[in-house]
Amino acid sequence: MADTDKPLLIKRYASRRLYNTETSDYVTLEDIAGFIRQGREVQIVDLKTGDDLTRQYLLQIVAEHESKGESVLPVGVLTDLVRSYATGMQSVMPQFLASSFEMLRESQAKMVENLAAIPNPLAAVPGFEAMRKQQEAFLKTMMGGMPGWSSSGPAREDETPSAGSDDIADIKKQLAELQKKLSRL
Repeated sequence: MADTDKPLLIKRYASRRLYNTETSDYVTLEDIAGFIRQGREVQIVDLKTGDDLTRQYLLQIVAEHESKGESVLPVGVLTDLVRSYATGMQSVMPQFLASSFEMLRESQAKMVENLAAIPNPLAAVPGFEAMRKQQEAFLKTMMGGMPGWSSSGPAREDETPSAGSDDIADIKKQLAELQKKLSRL
């Protein structure tokens, strides 16, 4: 069984092939992206020199996703990142970005907790189940890559999920989204 508390060690051979030391097989960049989406930390090192290549490969994964039309980073943000290398912002930027992502994760977790408290009177509406499944797929896509998230929201250590509680949580989330949409109209 793999120890998921330690980073997954990937070795890069002289041939530039990437080797997963846990499963003793070769992996691709897409495989590495999958490990990360599952919440796993990775460390990629050059076998010959021992140099840490993790940053280089993570940037390559991001660049590939951005070039395939899976854009997450607006052009303005990318421009600001490039500018930060030429200014004094270079020393502040890593902490700023780390803090921003941590705030995003915390606010998403609080939002889901707040939505869970809302009762769901729309469950009896015809077509509601189909709409719920669509929204579940959307949330899974949006949140699936974030560590600690599942299709039913953030993972909580104090909660043992059951099939019924997942459905109720999903319905409550969808109701809250519908209420937001209605209030906008």
